[in-house]
Amino acid sequence: MSTSTNGRVMDPAAEVLADPTAYADDERLHAALTELRANNPVAWVDNPPYRPFWAITKHADIMAIERDNELFLSEPRPLLSTAAADDMAKEQLEAGMGLRTLIHMDDPHHRKVRKIGADWFRPKAMRELQVRVDELAKRYVDKMRDIGPECDFVTDIAVDFPLYVIMSLLGLPESDFGRMHSLTQEMFGGDDDEYKRDGGSLEDQLAVLLDFFAYFSKLTASRRETPTGDLASAIANGTIDGEPLSEVDTASYYVIVASAGHDTTKDAISGGMRALIDNPGELERLRNDPGLMPTAVEEMIRWSTPVKEFMRTAAADTTVSGVDIAAGESVYLAYVSGNRDEEVFAEPFRFDVGRDPNKHVAFGYGVHFCLGAALARMEMNSLFTEMIPRLESVELAGVPELSATTFVGGLKHLPIRYSLR
Repeated sequence: MSTSTNGRVMDPAAEVLADPTAYADDERLHAALTELRANNPVAWVDNPPYRPFWAITKHADIMAIERDNELFLSEPRPLLSTAAADDMAKEQLEAGMGLRTLIHMDDPHHRKVRKIGADWFRPKAMRELQVRVDELAKRYVDKMRDIGPECDFVTDIAVDFPLYVIMSLLGLPESDFGRMHSLTQEMFGGDDDEYKRDGGSLEDQLAVLLDFFAYFSKLTASRRETPTGDLASAIANGTIDGEPLSEVDTASYYVIVASAGHDTTKDAISGGMRALIDNPGELERLRNDPGLMPTAVEEMIRWSTPVKEFMRTAAADTTVSGVDIAAGESVYLAYVSGNRDEEVFAEPFRFDVGRDPNKHVAFGYGVHFCLGAALARMEMNSLFTEMIPRLESVELAGVPELSATTFVGGLKHLPIRYSLR
């Protein structure tokens, strides 16, 4: 144990949550989280360059905090970043050029902004999109066959399939897909040496954001002048209380849909593929019983948990599992830990394609439940439904690599050897 500047005792196990490299080491991360769930489920963390926070590692506590969105607010600290990055984000917003996505907002503004894109992810819209997603799934499984017998499943397949789906939904040209992928990597992978732009400084991170805004500002002007019946047009022409969305909110809406809309699904797809390779009995079980695909997809999402955390700030003094939390203090919702909680999941470290119930928190909970959850499920279902009957054999062809991150991430490389019809 160590003591922070305010006299609170810090649990060394909790320090991994403020260490991006821990998320690239499953064994180290889960050992620490298992320790915290058992002995210190609401743990104080004071680990510069991050500002202090309370680490919440039990599923029930995460759910309770997500449920009480009037007490626990997204603003001003919706995710874990360094104090310098927090300060820069605040300054940029005050200057009218920062990022303020749905994850940054609280009700009632959050509810109004969310509504602008919500219809595009409802069941009716998903049914209309199903044929296109199935076509793309076949295209990418065919690509996998054609480039075999080896590939990097992440960079060759898992990245492009969901990127193509979300860009098509937005109505963006295929010529821009590569640029969008690179910008997303740089934004979410800023802690990983492979993805950092130049030196990965705050100025470099700001440059990534400005690139996004420049691209989407042009898109907004185009769609306002000539709407084209796509999601980009809906966002560009969205209104709140009869007034157009602000420039910041419009650009931010595009950013969260375009980036999170494909990167998180990429992580779930590649994490699911690795889980099937590591658990050949479960792969065979799924091959023999395709009716298990819906539960298998949920298990892949639980297993990979692409969004590692969100944060909330207490609006008033409160307690969580008997621990006093003062107004203004932040809590870190450790979704990775919640999805391995022994009190919720039988044998949580066993990958089970038939797991039911599966009350994972990978999509969040409550008012901030992931807007694109249905789309992610459909994409994964389509891809694996197309792939598994055609997959005659598959094994690792090298060492899988996870990205260093404290927010969104998963496998960045998954070299595999396979036989595919």
